[in-house]
Amino acid sequence: MIIIDLTSYRCPLPLVKVKMALKQLSDGDSVSVLLSDPGSRQDVPRYLKKIGVSHFITEDSNSVLSLTVTK
Repeated sequence: MIIIDLTSYRCPLPLVKVKMALKQLSDGDSVSVLLSDPGSRQDVPRYLKKIGVSHFITEDSNSVLSLTVTK
């Protein structure tokens, strides 16, 4: 599985990078996304839900939110 570490980026760049990654995935492929920015921790899951992309939280700590996203 591909891991995209976006913990060093601030909103809105993580959301843009997630959108770009989704375009490169084939249907059924999964990617792990790591986020730390408070805005991105809200925006990315909200966006994924809005477009109907399957995702679940694998870790939610004070320092990082880890999502597994399946196209």
